[in-house]
Amino acid sequence: MAKTSQANQGAAPEWSFDQRIERLEALVRELEQGQIGLEDAIARYQEGTELVRRCREQLDLYQRRVEELTEAGSKPYAGDPDAKG
Repeated sequence: MAKTSQANQGAAPEWSFDQRIERLEALVRELEQGQIGLEDAIARYQEGTELVRRCREQLDLYQRRVEELTEAGSKPYAGDPDAKG
């Protein structure tokens, strides 16, 4: 039962990006070892696909945020003596 709760926690929205990546790496190691049964392997694969989806969503948000910050940082402020006019 601990594995099920761990799988449910893998997609927890409160996890950071780095925590999700660490969990993905752990899942990959487990799957690569080949020591788990088919049903457990499928459950881990499903958890992994959800983690990947959430990581991509988070990366998209980060990318948009960086683009916004870059755009805002490239605009001259009022009274900027270096602004071309």
